[in-house]
Order: sequence, then C-alpha cells, then structure tokens
Amino acid sequence: SLASKTFINSMLRDPSQIPDGVLANQVYQCTVNDCCYGPLVDCIKHAIGHEHEVLLREMLLEKNLSFIAEDQLRAKGYDKTPDFILEVPVAVEGHIIHWIESKASFGDESSHQAYLQDQFWSYWNRFGPGLVIYWYGFIEELDCHRERGILLKDCFPTDIVTLRHSMA
Repeated sequence: SLASKTFINSMLRDPSQIPDGVLANQVYQCTVNDCCYGPLVDCIKHAIGHEHEVLLREMLLEKNLSFIAEDQLRAKGYDKTPDFILEVPVAVEGHIIHWIESKASFGDESSHQAYLQDQFWSYWNRFGPGLVIYWYGFIEELDCHRERGILLKDCFPTDIVTLRHSMA
C-alpha cells in the first residue's frame, strides 16, 4: 500500500529510523556506496551540471548575446524555466532560438522523452522555439523536433546568426 511505501522511503532516506541497528547500518552503507543513485553521485551530477551552465553563460557573454538566466526568471516568479532566455532571438542552422537549455549528460531515449514531457515542451509553449545542448552527445534520431521548434546540439553552435544585424 501507499502508506507502507512512504514509510519505507522515509526509512531509506533516514536509516536511523530503522529499529534494527545492524540493518540500519547496512542500509546506510548501501546508500553511501550507491554509485548510480546515491547522495554523492547526486552532488557530482549537480556540480557538473552547474559547471556546464557557467560555461554556457561565458559563451553567451563572449558572443555578446543578451540573456536572462534561470535564477533571474525564478526571481520574477516563473516556475519552469530554461537555463537561459535570449533577449534577442538568434538563428541556428536556419532555426529561430529563443531559449537554451544545458544538459551535462548524454541524451538517451528515455531521459530525452522525460525531458520533453517535463521541461522542453513547456518551455516551448511559454517562450517559443529553443535549443537543448547535450554536452555529452545524444542519439541522432532524437533530434526530430527541429521543424516544431526544439533543436538538439552537442556543443555551443558556431554558426549563430544574430537577428538584429540582419534587419539593419
């Protein structure tokens, strides 16, 4: 039942709640040594993610592209926001881009589908077409929403066309 699942999850999060001391210690050891989903791995993933956002910010500044960062958007009350919204849209490979999301991971099918559902389409609905950078590559077939307005790349685009110059 749901109650027992919640109960078990709370004990896994805080093994000191487990009455059996030996079992509590073993659960704690498993959690600490979990090389896929443990707290240490979460910290590493978070740090790598942040590092790539900083890298992307530097690249945007280097290209003189004005943007609003996620933390500024959160401060304005937005809940689901991409990492960067471009104040002046750009074109990448003939596609207009309003926002950029940084993913310090490999874009595999299951994680990409989850991101589309939980993040990318809501960014698209709110801010228009955008770009997702999977810094560690992605399965090529997943880049199939370009015409609808979600572009995938594995690096910062080199061929950015700024729209303000082309209108002059």
